[in-house]
Amino acid sequence: MKLFTSLALLLLALTATAQKKQLSVLQLNIWQEGTIVPGGYDAIVAEIDRLQPDIVTLSEVRNYNNTRFCDRIVAALAVKGKQYYSFFSNGAGVMSRTPITDSSTVFEGQGEIYKLITKVAGREIAVYSAHLDYLNYAVYLPRGYDGVTWKKLPAPVTNMDTIMTSNLASSRDEAIAAFLKAAAADKQAGRLIFLGGDFNEASHLDWTAATSNLFDHHGVTANWTSSTMLYQQGFKDSFRELYPNPVTHPGFTFPADNTAVPVSKLAWAPDADERERIDFIYYYPDKKLKVLKSNVVGPAGSIIRNQRARETGKDVFIEPSSIWPTDHKGLLTVFEVRK
Repeated sequence: MKLFTSLALLLLALTATAQKKQLSVLQLNIWQEGTIVPGGYDAIVAEIDRLQPDIVTLSEVRNYNNTRFCDRIVAALAVKGKQYYSFFSNGAGVMSRTPITDSSTVFEGQGEIYKLITKVAGREIAVYSAHLDYLNYAVYLPRGYDGVTWKKLPAPVTNMDTIMTSNLASSRDEAIAAFLKAAAADKQAGRLIFLGGDFNEASHLDWTAATSNLFDHHGVTANWTSSTMLYQQGFKDSFRELYPNPVTHPGFTFPADNTAVPVSKLAWAPDADERERIDFIYYYPDKKLKVLKSNVVGPAGSIIRNQRARETGKDVFIEPSSIWPTDHKGLLTVFEVRK
């Protein structure tokens, strides 16, 4: 009887395990396809090969010299024994380890969003990759810099009407509106939905009362447009779901301390603390979806007031194996998908 019970419990455990699958998603701004950092392109390939994410969302795809960047990356990874699928895109890119059943352009112009559909654990998933408008980078205003010209201002701008007027002058809100419209159809179809990207905009979850006098926010709390729009429609920020405290876990993704590049190429607001979390992986909640892990990928250091400095918070970094290809840090989130 004891043997029968033990076998039954083992069978139940094996069945439960078989009903679950981990899905890893990597968001990475590749800084002009890795061309700014010596050996940058090969480093992009090496990091994807090392991390082996199931989904990769890329920002700053350029297709230089009439090449097809995502095709090149897929081919380079195939040489290393890693099978990925992708399609032609510009500005943003997206790759999957499982075959793509459909792909489309959701938004393009000043900023881009692309979409693919694939299957994981027998469930259709929709993955969106975004690289949003870099102009009217309004997070610089409270730090005393212009978000269009990048020039230093006479003083920090802390008036919320001025800050939000600048922010809305970008096309980021239009891009997110286009995403939400497309995602509504995915909800109706019963798909799991993921959005990764470099938003070039902060999160309302980071500019809170707790951080208002940190990181050169100069007393500002802000409901940044894109993140607020997503939360109003039920989407969740995978990193903040695990680490809700922006003081202990700021999760900064820009600017990264890339030691292969002079600081002058990394700092855009050299007299300010310009650190910001602008690379995200969002998802739409589902009873069969759970966030297991979310880590910043890249150097543990950042650029603060034109100086290299190691982060002192509680963020746990997945540090580079060798050359780091970009001025951003990436984000790797691991989900559990249940059948």
